[in-house]
Amino acid sequence: MRRITNPAGERNKDPILDVLRRVLSKTEPNLRLLEISSGVGLHAAYFAKEFPNITFQPSEHDTTLFASIDAYRQDVKNVEPPIFIDISKPCTDWQNEANINLTSGANRFDYMLNINMLHISPIACAHGLFDNASQLLKRGGLLITYGPYAVDGTLTPESNVRFNESLQQRNPEWGIRDTKELSKLAASKGITLQEMIELPANNKCLIWKKDANHA
Repeated sequence: MRRITNPAGERNKDPILDVLRRVLSKTEPNLRLLEISSGVGLHAAYFAKEFPNITFQPSEHDTTLFASIDAYRQDVKNVEPPIFIDISKPCTDWQNEANINLTSGANRFDYMLNINMLHISPIACAHGLFDNASQLLKRGGLLITYGPYAVDGTLTPESNVRFNESLQQRNPEWGIRDTKELSKLAASKGITLQEMIELPANNKCLIWKKDANHA
């Protein structure tokens, strides 16, 4: 097994961890976190060391990255083997090694984490992220997303505008998402944006919470 390097992940792992220290519990036992689009596996292994009370479940659509995810988690006891997830599909259609079963609330997750996916995937993945979070999170559970975002129709600074143009040239279905539009998607699924945290390199962490009254 060989770890694939992730220079951007090395730069953002500590700023994201600082946010997680604020919003994730370090004392409540037996918590579960599902990471969507784990990439090479750097983040799950790095964060799990800080939260021994949380079991991290990495997932990835690109199964060629599983070996790297396994390499990163090799010495971290609270990171599970990676599973295949196509977040654009309903979780009730998923078939993976974790056999995620929604018939029991005990099998749901306390947290979900998604880093640098929304801008490099079709909008169907954004729809799927909130739709599935509404099903997979426990009541009051948190979804944490990270990446570049426009806010209320405004994308700044100019470097993000150019970055967005380059993304759409590569794939017209890609692009930096607007928090206003994402909030509408989330609200339709009983999820609300609780906090928007500015991080280095013109990125943000968004903290979303599933309504305690939403089944």
